[in-house]
Amino acid sequence: MKPGIHPDYHPVVIKDGSTGTAFLTRSTATSTKTIEWEDGNTYPLIVVDVTADSHPFWTGKQRLVDTAGRVEKFRQRYGDRKR
Repeated sequence: MKPGIHPDYHPVVIKDGSTGTAFLTRSTATSTKTIEWEDGNTYPLIVVDVTADSHPFWTGKQRLVDTAGRVEKFRQRYGDRKR
């Protein structure tokens, strides 16, 4: 590989925001939040909305995931516009 052109690939902890489960992996993503992991080391913490632990396809359960009130945001922005 060419030196100096690839992003830093480092260990991070990914946490599912809806279930609270977390796992250690490697990524180029960064975060200002940190967490002390089971091995005693501190890693950057990345919180995501959906992982395999909470995704309906993998869990077999249908769940409504409305992360930011998308419908409400749309209605606030555009309202009930008539043509």
